[in-house]
Amino acid sequence: MSQRTLTPRAELHTHLGAAVDPVIMWTIAHRQGIKLPVKNYWDFEEMITVTPEKKNLNLDEMDKHYYHWTELIQSSPEAIEEAVHSVIGGGYRKCNLVLQELRFNPMKRNRTGERDLDLIILAALWGMRRAMLEYPQVSAGLIISLDRSFTLAQNGIIVDKAIRYQLDGIVGVDIAGPDRATFSMKAHAPLILRAKKAGLGITIHAGETGNMKELEYVVRRLRPHRIGHGLIAANDKKLLEEIAKQKIILEICPTSNLCNSILKGVDELRVIIRTFVESGVRFTINTDGPEMYRTSVLKEEEFLLAHDIMSEKELEQCMRWAFKGTFIRPRSNGNAQESKALQKYMVRRGSTLLG
Repeated sequence: MSQRTLTPRAELHTHLGAAVDPVIMWTIAHRQGIKLPVKNYWDFEEMITVTPEKKNLNLDEMDKHYYHWTELIQSSPEAIEEAVHSVIGGGYRKCNLVLQELRFNPMKRNRTGERDLDLIILAALWGMRRAMLEYPQVSAGLIISLDRSFTLAQNGIIVDKAIRYQLDGIVGVDIAGPDRATFSMKAHAPLILRAKKAGLGITIHAGETGNMKELEYVVRRLRPHRIGHGLIAANDKKLLEEIAKQKIILEICPTSNLCNSILKGVDELRVIIRTFVESGVRFTINTDGPEMYRTSVLKEEEFLLAHDIMSEKELEQCMRWAFKGTFIRPRSNGNAQESKALQKYMVRRGSTLLG
């Protein structure tokens, strides 16, 4: 095993819907009696994974054809517990991820209200706790995502849940999903600021596509700790200066951006990343979802090295920024309400909390 493989790593941008091994997803789907459009495992694996050779035309296509199925399969307390547990353990085994933040939208896992939203969140938290018990070298935290296709009221409920379970392992809030004409970042600003005031980390998907006005608003008004992707910032020197001055960390996902046709090719990726480096912008290297894109943080690093986009020294700096920029903090004992809620869930699952 090479020294590069043994290097401790952190990943800050991973979507649960894109992170679970297809073998595990296949088993969960059958155990829950979900009717799949394919009967052969290899067809199923092809259905929920994508490569640069099999690109999506845009983010809407990715959301419709891939996340539809992965989120449906993960839509029960038992399924999401197993999913979270598998991702955290798998990340450590495959590329020595000793720090991992995993994000998901609980409202996309409760079958439009059929399943209890709190139980979905508690199950995810227990899956995370189980993984950290089995792999004590790993620190992990969950980010709850709001969605651009949701109403303001729905996203408000998600923020309420994030704050409620903050001391049990919810470490941040995100806004995700393809661009929607009905979505207003300005209208959602009070929710983001409330989450920030409560002590949650704030990361927002912005600047992945060409919505420069939204990215400017996010940087100048919401001032998040991190931004998911933020690629188009490379086209605005003044905005880059503001991002660097605020020390906002960009979460870069090279393979994902190529697979989803966000970038035209490797040459465009090279120009953007070199612009970030030369502008003093902090950024981290991530997968977006290792299983859906058939990658890992290690493979992303090797890709950037092989195409002469970044040097070993620059990649090491990105990893230092990842460890420094994490929302994960030393665990507290939590307050009585949250601890009691999690204990009830574990009793229900026939488990006992250790530590």
